[in-house]
Amino acid sequence: MNELAQYGLLEVAGDDARAFLHAQLTNDIEHLDADHARYAGWCSAKGRLLASLLVVPHEDGFLLQLARDLVPAVAKRLSMFVLRSKVKIGDASGSWVQLGIAGAALADLGIKEPAEDLRIARAAGLVAVRVSAQRSLLIAREGDRARLASTAGIDKMSWALEEIRAGRPLVTQATQDQFVPQMVNYERIGAVDFQKGCYPGQEIVARAQYRGQVKRRMVRVRTPVPLRAAQELYSDDLPGQPSGAVVNAAGDEALAVVQVSTVENGTALRADPGGAPLEVLPLPYAA
Repeated sequence: MNELAQYGLLEVAGDDARAFLHAQLTNDIEHLDADHARYAGWCSAKGRLLASLLVVPHEDGFLLQLARDLVPAVAKRLSMFVLRSKVKIGDASGSWVQLGIAGAALADLGIKEPAEDLRIARAAGLVAVRVSAQRSLLIAREGDRARLASTAGIDKMSWALEEIRAGRPLVTQATQDQFVPQMVNYERIGAVDFQKGCYPGQEIVARAQYRGQVKRRMVRVRTPVPLRAAQELYSDDLPGQPSGAVVNAAGDEALAVVQVSTVENGTALRADPGGAPLEVLPLPYAA
């Protein structure tokens, strides 16, 4: 059984859980129905992403998928905003198993593959969220581990590579508090709602959107050398200084936030000054 160990889960429950998350996250949670998941971000007051999230409605609350290494800090900091709200926030990473499942394999578990992306299917305590055609996230209680033992699942490196190809960033401890949502194309994957009410950093995020102040954007690259999250990148049009930084990397591909001018001018992007150029690859959504 190949678990997606790069992810953890927070459980947000209670009578006010929906309203609380709606007031904290970049996306509309107030109108999120029980049959759909939604991407969202949680920002600092300066509009920088503290976590990238997949929000999954569940029972009397929500499960928030995020980078495993951020779970303790995010749980602690998010809890500071609960105040008098009827909300409980807890680290549920050890209570659930997360697997990447190919579409056909869901049928073996008695689950019909959801018909659209981010649609949720549930069966016998299992929760499946379709993230793309032929690929779903399976979330199961720890008590179902034995039942899933023969389910191979997609290995975490292959899953990470597919997420890179989908242009979906994962904010980790190394990149926390570095990127405004638009820098990692969050509005392009439907993770920001510009019509909803206030949330931490909302004014800065809105200003970046409507005043065209985003001068760095996320691109997908193929690299001849291994890259790591937060690693600085260099371009020939800015000699001697970093031009961008890696968001995520898997295999020979990566997502990186770089100067818009570098991409528009077709200037070579490198892992080291004078090193081999990285190949900029297309993303599946509009630029």
